[in-house]
Amino acid sequence: MARVAMYAGSFDPPTFGHIDVVRRGAVLFDEVLVAAGHNDAKRYWFDLDQRMALLTAACAGIPNVRVIEFRGLLVDACRANGANVILRGLRALSDFDMEFRNGLANRDMAGVETLFLLTDPANIFVSSSLVKEIAQNGGDVSRYVPPGVLAAIAARPR
Repeated sequence: MARVAMYAGSFDPPTFGHIDVVRRGAVLFDEVLVAAGHNDAKRYWFDLDQRMALLTAACAGIPNVRVIEFRGLLVDACRANGANVILRGLRALSDFDMEFRNGLANRDMAGVETLFLLTDPANIFVSSSLVKEIAQNGGDVSRYVPPGVLAAIAARPR
């Protein structure tokens, strides 16, 4: 049985922190599915197709990674794609509280385990929200996002 992990998020936009978790997860699993989620209640900078394209480009050098989309419950996407582990990155103790409860619920609902990877200290403060705030105010986000994401942010209408 292949060891398949799913790393899910909105990835709006993808950051170096996200890609670091993918790269490190790819060493631990036979396949990592990077699942770009869509929630109709959320407002995104980039639509789902754009986010998937940005993720695909950013993960191009990692051979056992596949970018997919998902809607609805993450555990349903895991079942549909043969993933038996959810991969999550933790930046700080504040991340742990929510991720811990979600992990327990996912295990209860579907028997899917959650594996937490500690964020590289260089990325501990980086989030998509922070990147958007800096970019909206004319700041340089090149240290936080892959080149393709940087270009997409620059091309985005203001």
